[in-house]
Amino acid sequence: MNALSNSIRRLVPVLCALSLLPAAATAQDKPAARKVGFVRLVNTVAQGDKPLELLIDGESMNPDGYQLGDVTGGIGLAPGSHNVTVKREGVEPGTTRIDLVADSTVTLIPFAEKVPATDDKPAHWTIRILRLKQMDPETARTATFVSVSQSPEQEVEIRDPKGNWTKVTVKRLAIARTPILYPEGYVPLRMKSGKIPSIPVGEPGNYVVVLYDDASGVTKALNLQDYKFLSAD
Repeated sequence: MNALSNSIRRLVPVLCALSLLPAAATAQDKPAARKVGFVRLVNTVAQGDKPLELLIDGESMNPDGYQLGDVTGGIGLAPGSHNVTVKREGVEPGTTRIDLVADSTVTLIPFAEKVPATDDKPAHWTIRILRLKQMDPETARTATFVSVSQSPEQEVEIRDPKGNWTKVTVKRLAIARTPILYPEGYVPLRMKSGKIPSIPVGEPGNYVVVLYDDASGVTKALNLQDYKFLSAD
């Protein structure tokens, strides 16, 4: 019994010392959480050939490129300033500079714009980039409309659960918002040109509808969800 007690007494200091090691090592060796910001691409460039290419700081984000109407998830990058270039064969490339904030997303909507002829150059298409930045988180259900169509303004109608339609005027390269009264499901939308895709609504948040022209000049729409307000940057 005395031998056992002596063994236990000898082990106590060793166990105490060992109990301190993992905590100290963990605190010292644990890497700091990496802060990132995010870039989302919404491709509405209808002119040109082959897929759209996105380069950030000279690096291609997707070797296969992007098709018309593609919407990416968040591309994680270090916070700070980044150079963005968007290319498509047959169209002049577009460039912009973005300032990313940690845990926030910048949405980029490249679109083609026709440049009139000059004495030095014939008429041609060039890529412009609309940047949307996030604001405060959205706690209700809101529809945000954004237009990169060549039309100065578009009129969209959104239906409520009782069947009533509310008109929303969307000016080019600007933001228009309206509440969504549906708690969930598909919210019907329409324009003079006909029906456009409904908004799939679930939890509270900001539901974004992007209006753009296809290669024939017909207005199309696509939608995505963002948990914060968006505003033109």
